[in-house]
Amino acid sequence: MNDFTFQSVNKLIEKSFQENWDRHALSNYQGASLCYRDVARRIEKLHIAFEKCFLHKEDRVAICSRNQVNWGVSFLATITYGAVAVPILHEFKSGNIHYLVNHSEAKVLFVDDVIWEGLNPDEMPNLYAVVQINTFKLLYARNSRITEAREHMNEYFGKRHPNSFEPGDLCYYKDSPNELAMINYTSGTSGFSKGVMIPYRALYSNIQFAAHVLPMLNNTSNVVSMLPSAHMYGMMFEFLFEMTIGAHVHFLTRIPSPKIIMQAFEEVKPNIIIAVPLIIEKVYKSKIQKIVEKGSVKTMLRIPVVDKMIQKKIRTELTNAFGGNFVEVIMGGAAFNKEIEKFFWTIEFPYTVGYGMTECAPIITYASHKDKKLYSCGKAALNMQIRIDSPDPQNIEGEIQAFGPNLPLGYFKNEEATAALFTEDGWLRTGDMGVIDADGYLFIRGRSKCMILGPNGQNIYPEELESVINSMAYIVDSLVIEDGGLTALIYPDYHQGELDGMGRPELEAHLQSLLPQINKDLPNYAQIRKVEFMPEDFERTPKRSIKRYLYQRNK
Repeated sequence: MNDFTFQSVNKLIEKSFQENWDRHALSNYQGASLCYRDVARRIEKLHIAFEKCFLHKEDRVAICSRNQVNWGVSFLATITYGAVAVPILHEFKSGNIHYLVNHSEAKVLFVDDVIWEGLNPDEMPNLYAVVQINTFKLLYARNSRITEAREHMNEYFGKRHPNSFEPGDLCYYKDSPNELAMINYTSGTSGFSKGVMIPYRALYSNIQFAAHVLPMLNNTSNVVSMLPSAHMYGMMFEFLFEMTIGAHVHFLTRIPSPKIIMQAFEEVKPNIIIAVPLIIEKVYKSKIQKIVEKGSVKTMLRIPVVDKMIQKKIRTELTNAFGGNFVEVIMGGAAFNKEIEKFFWTIEFPYTVGYGMTECAPIITYASHKDKKLYSCGKAALNMQIRIDSPDPQNIEGEIQAFGPNLPLGYFKNEEATAALFTEDGWLRTGDMGVIDADGYLFIRGRSKCMILGPNGQNIYPEELESVINSMAYIVDSLVIEDGGLTALIYPDYHQGELDGMGRPELEAHLQSLLPQINKDLPNYAQIRKVEFMPEDFERTPKRSIKRYLYQRNK
């Protein structure tokens, strides 16, 4: 961290708002749109409300809602006041939300009214107030002072700014490097959520990284926010960084199906696309896979010169599907299907795969599409260092460990987990396994917690097997578990099967018949012995990873 120079995140936001006062800031896709001045006005009113309700600096404010403009307003109002933001995924069950609000000791909760219907304020006794996020209407107040503050909000605002509200009126809380900015609860694949304590230095380092690798983005840029803002990956690179450069964020506000994504990309024409692999894989399967697998196209792709023409045509088709105006597609949060990645690589599509985790807010490694290596997650990101805990880091996989300003303060109220997170010399244990080549590129093998020990002591990483399985048509996703032998749990694309004239029995029989083809690409010790079909999609984390621990069986 010796070369790292910190700047206040809130002062960056303040400056951006002042310079972009009349530009568009936040929009709901096909809905309400706010300029930076509008966002600033709403933030100012919330600051007044926080003061009237005796909310102190460092108090926690929970935000639980789908992506929308007032999610952004609530988050920015919280940190620029000096309070600690606690984003909570809106898809969590009511019991989980009660637990996280209580565990974080939140004093205020911003919430969708749909979510509020399932909640009980008596289960969250520390709350001062619950605010309906769409309208900022009070849903619950502990005392009359809070109710009065809401009722007279416009009056208080008018007294504070009697003539007008101008850029020069902004004076946001000045944060310091090791100060707690937010508590982000992981919904990890291996167990219950832990509250990652993210300091301002980690937020600033990630903002600095994004500005460094994407210098072409500015206050004329557009971004479609389709990842959950409650998760660090989406929050940082589809929202917070954009707010510091004056860009325009379009919240998708609905489930990102391929149809909705394509429609939004066509209309917004984003300048950068941030996504998890599953979203890109869905788009590939819906737009490109059938074309590529046609017999005539397969044949032409084997003919020199002709293959380049076909590849160019497919690349153009794919580029247009993503709006045609983007610098690159950046993926992270999970492994990218190797078959699809090889195809993207072959047609020279501008994609890249980064690596990070909530604990690093989130970035650890990255390389642009111009510099990336096939199947790699790039090199150590700006301000960061990585190492492999292995006697031979280039050839023998070991745990990936990270160091730099992106590291967290630890886990909130969990000293045991915090102690286990760091090595004796202060490096962060990622729990992921990988190797680093001679040029510093990271290749991930899998999560150490997910590793299956083969019959003769071989290390089997289920993610690698799943990549082979998921490359097959009519497979949405899969999970490999140990159950007296390797078993593949498969969630088929029943909808596509029906469109192609196959009922469930026929589709499952077809996929069952693919087992020899799948095993042909796998070593003997990693052969899939059995296939089972899931009637519905797997339960997932905010970054769309499967909650593996729910599907493990007694061996």
